[in-house]
Amino acid sequence: MSGNGTQIRVLVVDDSAFMQKVLGGIIGTDPQMTVVGVASDGREAVSQAESLRPDVITMDINMPVMDGLQATEHIMTRNPRPIVVVSSESREGAHGTLRALELGAVDFVAKPSAAIDLDMGTVRDELLRKIRMASKVRVVRTASRTKVTMDPAGTGKTLIQPAPQLPSLHSLEGTDKFPVVVVAASTGGPATVMQILPRLPKDFPAAILLVQHMPAAFTAQYGQQLAERAKMKVKEATHQETIQPGTIYVCPGSHHMRISPAGRIQLDDGPRISGYRPCADLTMDSTALYAGPMALGVVLTGMGGDAAQGVRTIKKGGGYVIAQDEATSTIFGMPAEAIKTGVVDKVLPADEISDGIVHRVLELLAVPHRSRS
Repeated sequence: MSGNGTQIRVLVVDDSAFMQKVLGGIIGTDPQMTVVGVASDGREAVSQAESLRPDVITMDINMPVMDGLQATEHIMTRNPRPIVVVSSESREGAHGTLRALELGAVDFVAKPSAAIDLDMGTVRDELLRKIRMASKVRVVRTASRTKVTMDPAGTGKTLIQPAPQLPSLHSLEGTDKFPVVVVAASTGGPATVMQILPRLPKDFPAAILLVQHMPAAFTAQYGQQLAERAKMKVKEATHQETIQPGTIYVCPGSHHMRISPAGRIQLDDGPRISGYRPCADLTMDSTALYAGPMALGVVLTGMGGDAAQGVRTIKKGGGYVIAQDEATSTIFGMPAEAIKTGVVDKVLPADEISDGIVHRVLELLAVPHRSRS
């Protein structure tokens, strides 16, 4: 949280003296913000994060001595502070930015693609808005948590809990309906999704539609990085393809995604809806119409109220809704708005949501598959 409730103290980290000046100038235009320090590499960033204890850090990725990823990991494991990554929209920049978000960075701002101009003025409002938002985030030390049980033999060793037995994809052949899960996320979502979806088993008998608020230049790379972690097949959604169980479809950041009555993905690059593109409400509304009781809405961390209308539609169609709890949400905006609707069936911490999804799919498929071997 910001130090005195009025001034947000910012540490600027960038190896370019020019970019330090540009970022400092933008931050200086906001009377509620002040630059308390600058660092030219990751090692300086780690040191100044500890000594200055800034409210927010803006972090470059490519730097000498220690890069922004190493610095983010150090800071978030030892002396966590809210970090907003400032990086390019190039493929390399997207890869680094998404990795930083996994390591605990709160959000990111993409430098203009016309880097030769370094016209950061074009992203001024976005940068100030995200710094302001980051200053309100309750950060925690980055830690990977695995659900384990103690060995009943008393050896003191821990055992990974076995995955429940799920109907096979083969057993779904010949059926025209199967569970469809819509996962909606915004700020804090990339890291949370990486915690949840890779836990779902290979050949999971449901289709997963992922709607993450993210610029178009990042979603393809995001899908690739998720594919490296997930057991399920992962792909960026394409127009008119038919959804299939066992696949995670990542909505392109440049489009809205709907499901047609025939089960085909419909993408359109129409205007933002309630400020969002992609808009999770649209995906949930169309999924509810397509899948009915087989629809499952999952609302994760993020600002705003996207998905609140969508979960109502899913519930009205007989579907099921899970929301992330406040304690594990980076920003408890979207889940809170979903919960306020009164239609949420389960409010779960991030590390229990994959189990919640599996449990619901088991419930949906138990009756028709009970007699099958």
